[in-house]
Parts: sequence; C-alpha cells; structure tokens
Amino acid sequence: MLLKTISLSFLLLSVLVSCKTEQHLPEKKTQIAFIADAHLQDIFAKFEDNSYRGIKNPVTGEYANIRTMNAQLHSTRIFNENYFAFLEALNDIVKRGIKQVVLPGDFSDDGQPVHVKGLKKILNEYSKKYGLSFYVTTGNHDVVRPFAQDALKTDFLGKDGKEQIISSSKNNLGKTKPELEPIITTGIKNWGYKETIQEMATFGFFPKKNDLYWETPFSNYKYENYNYKEALKQSVLEKRTYLIKNTNLYLPDASYVVEPVKGIWLLAIDANAYVPNEKLSGQSQNPHDFSGANTGYNNVLIYKNHLIDWVKKVSAEAGQKGKILIAFSHYPMVDFNNNASAELKMLFGANKMQLQRVPNEEVASHFADAGIQIHFGGHMHINDTGVRKSAEGNTLFNIQTPSLAAYMPAYKILTIHSKNQMEVETIVIDKVPKFNSLFPFYEQEYVHLQNTKSTSIWNKEILKAQDYKDFTTWHLKELVRLRFLPDDFPPDFLQSIEKRSGRELLELNKNISELDKDLKSNYLTISDFEFWTGFDMIFDFYRLKNADELAVSEIGNERLKQYKLICSELKKSTDPKLVLWAGIFLKTINGEPSDHFMIDFKNNKIDNLSVK
Repeated sequence: MLLKTISLSFLLLSVLVSCKTEQHLPEKKTQIAFIADAHLQDIFAKFEDNSYRGIKNPVTGEYANIRTMNAQLHSTRIFNENYFAFLEALNDIVKRGIKQVVLPGDFSDDGQPVHVKGLKKILNEYSKKYGLSFYVTTGNHDVVRPFAQDALKTDFLGKDGKEQIISSSKNNLGKTKPELEPIITTGIKNWGYKETIQEMATFGFFPKKNDLYWETPFSNYKYENYNYKEALKQSVLEKRTYLIKNTNLYLPDASYVVEPVKGIWLLAIDANAYVPNEKLSGQSQNPHDFSGANTGYNNVLIYKNHLIDWVKKVSAEAGQKGKILIAFSHYPMVDFNNNASAELKMLFGANKMQLQRVPNEEVASHFADAGIQIHFGGHMHINDTGVRKSAEGNTLFNIQTPSLAAYMPAYKILTIHSKNQMEVETIVIDKVPKFNSLFPFYEQEYVHLQNTKSTSIWNKEILKAQDYKDFTTWHLKELVRLRFLPDDFPPDFLQSIEKRSGRELLELNKNISELDKDLKSNYLTISDFEFWTGFDMIFDFYRLKNADELAVSEIGNERLKQYKLICSELKKSTDPKLVLWAGIFLKTINGEPSDHFMIDFKNNKIDNLSVK
C-alpha cells in the first residue's frame, strides 16, 4: 500500500513537473507572408466568349496573351514576367512552411474577369495542395471604379510584333487606328466590387467555417457570441455599404477583421476611396460618377472616416482580449520618401514623382491613435519602413511591401515572437524559372519597331538579363530613360546634371586644393568619379527610392561614398535646384531599416538585423 502511495505521488509529481515544463516551452512562432501588388495577368488564360488564344511562341509553341515590351517599359509595373515571379514566391513560401499569406491589394492587372479568375485558380491550387490560407484586400487596380465598366487595352502583343487591341465592347474602340483587327471579349472589362469580391470570396472577404472570428465595420454581433452562420448572413455586400459625403449614393466597403490563428487578428482595411464627380448622372451604379481610388488615405479621411471609428473599436477589443492586431491595406499610412517629400515637391512639382499619393501627416496620427501599431501597405512598389509618433504618444510602424512586378522584386515575412517583438524580413525573388521564356516574342516586336522607325524604341540589352532580378533592374533603367526623365524632371535641371561626369559634378564648386583634401579624407581619388555620369546617379536614386537597403549592395558602398561627397558639395551650390537634389539624395540614402529588422513595440524602436 505504501509502495502504491509513493508511486502515485511520484506519478502526480511527474505530471505536475511535465505540465510546468510545457508551460515554459516556447510556442511555435506565427509567420505571415505579405505579397503586395502582384498585378497578376493570366498570360495563358483562355477567354470564355472568344476563341482568341494570343500568339504562338516561336520557340516553345505555347500560346500566350501578353502585353508589349514597349508597354512594360513605360509602366511602373511589369505585365508579363511577374506571372512566373508570383508562382516562384508562392513556392518559396511553401518551402519555408508558412501557411498564412496576405495580399494587400492590386492582386490583379485591372480587375479583368480573365485575370481575377486566373488568380483564383492559382490560389485555390496552393490552398488545396499545400494548405495555404490567403487573405486579400482591394487595391485601385482590382476595382478600378466601384461598379463594372467596359474597358480595353491597346498594347497587347499581336502577330508579327504588332500591337493588338483587346476590348470588352466594339463601342469602346472610339477612333483608334489598329494595326490588327481588335479582339472583342467581356473577359477584359473592369469588374466592380460586386463581381470581384464574389469571385475572391474565399480569400478573406467572407467568413469561413474554420475562422475563429470574422467581422466587418457593419457587423452587430460580439466576439463572445460569434456564430459562423450569423457572420455569413451579415457578410452580404448589400449590408456593407457607406454613404458618400454630400451625395445620396452608397458604395461597398470590403473591410474585415479575421482571426485565422488563435490570438492573431488580421485587420484588412479597404482604403479604396472614390471621389464623386461634381455632376452626377443620377444613376445608382454608374461607374463614371467617380474618379479612381489611387490617392489612398488622404481621401479615406474625407470619404470613409467611418473606418477610423471601426479600427478604434477593433483595436480596443483586441487589447482587451489579448489578441495581436496586424493591419494591412493597399495604401501607405506614412510618408514613403524618407521625409523628402517637401523637397521633392519644390524641385519637381506637386503633381510629379507620384507625390499626390503621399499620405498627409494626419493619416498616421489618426490611425496610430486608433490603436494600429503595425501596418503593411503596398501601392508604391517600393521597399520602405516609416515610423510616426502621434501627439498623444502612439507609434505607428508602416511597412511598405515591394512588388514582384518591379525592382526590387520581393515579398515580406512577418514573424510574431510576442506582442512586443515582431521580426520583418524581406525575401528577394531573383531566380525565377521561365522568366525569359517570353523573350522570343519581344524579338519579333523589336524588329517591328525598327521597321516602323519607332521614336521610343527600347534597349534590346534587356533581353540578355541573366535572372529575374536583373530583368527588373533593366526595366527600371529603361523606365527612367523612357518615362521618368522626360515626364518628371525639369528640363533645365536635367540638362545641368544628366550628361555630366561625376568628376564634373564634383568640381562644380571646388578649387583643386580643397578637392584634394576632401578626396583624401574619404579615401577616394578624382579618377573614381570619371567612369559614371549624372544619369547613373539619377538611376541609382530611383534604385534607392524603390528598393532602399536592398539597393545598397547593387550600387556598392564605394559609389555611395562618392555620391555622398558630391551631395555635400552640391548643397553649397548657388543653384537652388542642385541644392534640393543633394538634400533629396542624402535623405533617400538614410532611411529606417527596411530589409531585415526587429520591431520592439514596448520601447518603440527598430533593431537592424541585416548583415552589413
């Protein structure tokens, strides 16, 4: 009996020790992948109402429906090759064992049925095969207008390298003079909220049975009495509308919060804010009554301020219930120009350099005070980290996720260590299978442009790109040459810098003796500045603007040291434009950590984890 008692006591003690030990074992860290601005165009899709398949690849024999290289190199996004990059990013996520994937808007090319359906097919495949769960929100390219409208693209690549028009209606062609007979298909129209949200229903927009919780700004139930059937009943889009200021019009709002993993709340903010025209048609669902939504949060504060009250409510509940709140939307909440927006506006003008998309300072203050500590945005196709502290002492960390359709192609991984410590890592997608499989098409296009003596012919060297990252580098370089320089740069300023060598820029305000002294103190020689021009400096400015820390190794520390020395000299110039340029460049170099870092929410600081 005594032996049994001792054995029982020992067993109980073992169980207690075991339980106590288990309580101290670290739980598995939650990881979430963020892929912004995928801009997926299903290049192998077939139209449901037209037999047109695109053009036949002269090498592989495969048919593809792609846009011209000329169109790609005049756009801030790649249209075609990013299809392969998106698949490679998903494969990388699978290899890492990450199960939660967030797409913060612009998941489609322009909300066309053929591309949204193509994306849905891919996401469903990865969900079923690998157990991935996707959570998406709308961007300005997913719902171009709140209601469906006819659309066309004039720059698909057609037979013999010519441009092929594809339109959703014959009435949409206008007075265009096509090189080839236009293709008519409803697959290319722009869907509105009703169609896009319904097609993407299973990716966060509506509740699922395995969600622990789900609600919208219009739900009237509480966490304690959450019921899937009731959530589903209240999730219909007709019950998720808001009144547009100074009108009697209601528009849908696709915002939601979901608990996919115990203790984690994902807050998806639909920050598409459509501005009504001064004169309205009087029709309830006329897409032409509204402008696009690309301005972002500055218009949210005017037209969708109901979201701030909802975010405040969700944040308070998350805090009370011990939930970790991760917010995401398509648009940035914080200045993404390393606080150089004022200088950019002075040098380039308020309507250049996409400055109309920079959020006002009150945006960050409102959402920080509403309780958001970390927010993942997209829209700008850049890698950046912005930090703002409100007057009330609340801090917001805004993480700008790069696009896979631009330089530098990457996605973000958030690792939640605890409520007060979260790690952010940027994963560059450089090696992409089949990234150059469409190049034979562009060879045909190039010959056609030569034969027609095109005035904006692109550099054929891009077709020698060694990998996808190299391809996006070429894309940006040509974009700078073909679009940014002629469209954004003041002609007199461009003339003063573009073709000058680094040496000429350095010698603008310096005599030889002073110059030698500065060179020696920086371990540089004058010959270091002779092998590059102002155009190289402008291109590297855009590399830094787009990729931030990720561009440093591409440019090299020696070249950056040379740029810094030149900027320190240009700041002494009598030319105010050169002074502004120097200040902008230096601010662009010096930003918050954006590659791999740890956020300490308790002390509101960032620790850089990147290997220098």
